[in-house]
Amino acid sequence: MSAITKVSYYNAFWNKKVVTQAPGGQPGLDSYWPGLPWNPAGYPTYPNNMIIVPADYKRNWVIEEARIVGGYNNTIVDLGVRAYLNEDLIDQRHRFNSLIYSGVYNANTGVNRTNVFSVAQNISKSIDPYYGEIKRTQSYDTNLIIFQENKVSQSLIDKDTIYTSEDGTVTNPPGTVLGQTIPYAGEFGIGNNPESFADFGMRRYFADPYRGSVLRLSRDGLTEISQNGMSDYFRDELQKISNTLKSYAVENTTNTTGTVNSLIVVSDPANIQIGMNIEVNNLQTNSFVTEVSYVAPFTITLSENVTLAGASNLRFTTRVKDKIVGGWDIYDRQYSISMQIKPQNPDQQMTYQTLSFDESVKGWTSFYTYNPSNSFSLKNSYYTTFNGRLWKHYDESVINNRGTFYNAYNSSYVDFIFNISPSVKKVFQTVNYEGDNGFQINHFKSDFQQTDPDIPLTSPVTYNNNNSYQDTTVQVYSYDQGLYTDTFTGQSKRAGFDRKENLYVANLINNSTARPNEVIFGASMSGIKGYFARVKISTDNYTNVGGLKEIWSVGSKFVQSS
Repeated sequence: MSAITKVSYYNAFWNKKVVTQAPGGQPGLDSYWPGLPWNPAGYPTYPNNMIIVPADYKRNWVIEEARIVGGYNNTIVDLGVRAYLNEDLIDQRHRFNSLIYSGVYNANTGVNRTNVFSVAQNISKSIDPYYGEIKRTQSYDTNLIIFQENKVSQSLIDKDTIYTSEDGTVTNPPGTVLGQTIPYAGEFGIGNNPESFADFGMRRYFADPYRGSVLRLSRDGLTEISQNGMSDYFRDELQKISNTLKSYAVENTTNTTGTVNSLIVVSDPANIQIGMNIEVNNLQTNSFVTEVSYVAPFTITLSENVTLAGASNLRFTTRVKDKIVGGWDIYDRQYSISMQIKPQNPDQQMTYQTLSFDESVKGWTSFYTYNPSNSFSLKNSYYTTFNGRLWKHYDESVINNRGTFYNAYNSSYVDFIFNISPSVKKVFQTVNYEGDNGFQINHFKSDFQQTDPDIPLTSPVTYNNNNSYQDTTVQVYSYDQGLYTDTFTGQSKRAGFDRKENLYVANLINNSTARPNEVIFGASMSGIKGYFARVKISTDNYTNVGGLKEIWSVGSKFVQSS
């Protein structure tokens, strides 16, 4: 259907203004163009004495002309008229597997038809609905990449290729905007999580939670990068992602009094998010959170005024959904992915796993302690957002900020297994590492040795870790943290790592409970027994906290157990 409609004005905007309030409640002479009434950060202040007078039409409404500033031959707002026409049949259809495109925009000729969607023309493109909804599209050179829930395809732009029986091609470009759709090999899609998408150069990364996979799309097609040593991990973690919207509430209290648009809460507002609605003493308000201060006094800024009378119970509510946040870290040349499970009540904490994939080693290199709302790269810098704030990573202008994300510090650690000669029973006697000062051993544990449960043979037998023994060691302090003075000799000694030829070494002191018929146990016995050992080495909270610390290798001396 097509039609012609007359437009009564050209390039004009219908704008609203307010005027001051004169004595007696009458409109004043001054007019303003203020910002939004709820005053987000960075917007002009909305004057308190502004009023709207319906009877005084000329003072409150104005038609702005097309020319900027209004002078002769000045710049014109050249985006054209936004005319529209209602269809006779207004039945709604959800075409989840279709794309639609408007008319063209040409800045050189002044043609702007981006608001034209003529139903008389073929302006849509449908693909196989069997593979679910279209969740994301991305233009790439002269093609359009289409991500469905269960399939990834590409569509030719401004051309259509027909393959002939003589192994040739014929290009047919008579006004075809979206041409032939060519699927990529492999039954993979982007699920219901388009936020996992990230791209750099020729490569595109995304997650398919329906199949427990993380994928890369490049010139050689789809590659399942989650298979690089992490297939079991992603299978287990991605199946936890839910598409269901959850109601989430956070309780807090305040002693603020009066009608205010900001209040001070008593406890840490770590779980209060921008956009949450607020209830006061179980009464719903029209106000929501616009800003949160995480430094005492904890101040919450609201969109509208609320009335408080002394101590009040506050309840912040919102709707949340599990997310898979993906982004390209241009600084380290890595794809980062954060799988975030949202809680349903304030007693629960959001759980997340954030890790990165490095193309240079074709593997997953690190886990991180930050959970971004979004992540992206810009001008050789990597940024993430969290609760309405923008954060720059790898900022070396701040001294000793390594391991600090969103103003929260966590030590870095490596968790690995010693498993040389797997069939040999060993006694691990020492531990050593090559690297910088400031590392400690959090735990050094052997494998479990099972024992027979002490129950009648006629009962069902269940084996678990309660029916087994495990050798463990005490914490091995770092070089500086373990320094102490012997009270008898007055000499300086070290309770943890000592340095020998620039190698940090320490004895392993057993910290295991006594076993039946064991003669020597606990601290009286050096080393731990087992086929293999699991070790966690981390930066301490004592030596140059947040500074640069590097580690190259970790080793252990062991002998065969008799």
